[in-house]
Amino acid sequence: MTLDLIQLKQLLQTRGGEQYTGEPVSHLEHACQTAAFAQRSGAAPALVAAALLHDIGHLLSGLRGTPSAQGHDDRHEVIAADALSPLFGPDVTEPIRFHVAAKRRLCMDARYLKALSEDSLRSLALQGGVLEPAEAAAFDATAHAQQALQLRRWDDAAKRPALQVGGLDLFWSAVEAAHAARAIRRSA
Repeated sequence: MTLDLIQLKQLLQTRGGEQYTGEPVSHLEHACQTAAFAQRSGAAPALVAAALLHDIGHLLSGLRGTPSAQGHDDRHEVIAADALSPLFGPDVTEPIRFHVAAKRRLCMDARYLKALSEDSLRSLALQGGVLEPAEAAAFDATAHAQQALQLRRWDDAAKRPALQVGGLDLFWSAVEAAHAARAIRRSA
């Protein structure tokens, strides 16, 4: 699926109000909360864009409701990274691609695992479970592992129904900046 920035924003505007899979917020609320945490942490625009767009694969997968409750791993991280790669560089797409692996990596810490939501636990089992030590070492060696870990922590915190962080327009400039940076790098 090939998207442009206008279609990407329209997707968030039209389907973003749907219930986020198994959580007490909508897709758009979750996306904006994640981006707000990234922005407040002083993240670069590319990582703020990744935070905003990290779960867009749920909206692109064609599955509705809560796939994990139906026994499906929708591979939303791969769908998102692949769909976004024509628009953005790896500083956006790779933290998205690896944010599920980052969850599996963080689950090696029993405290982190215990704090996961019910849906995150269900999806963890479908996504391969906690990483084995050799898998963790391979993950740690990837170029965007640290950004994926940061993204995952913001992702976990961004499921608060009463948290007001601002709307899509507040974070869209990071998406535009990340897109423009890719265009500049490609023309250089």
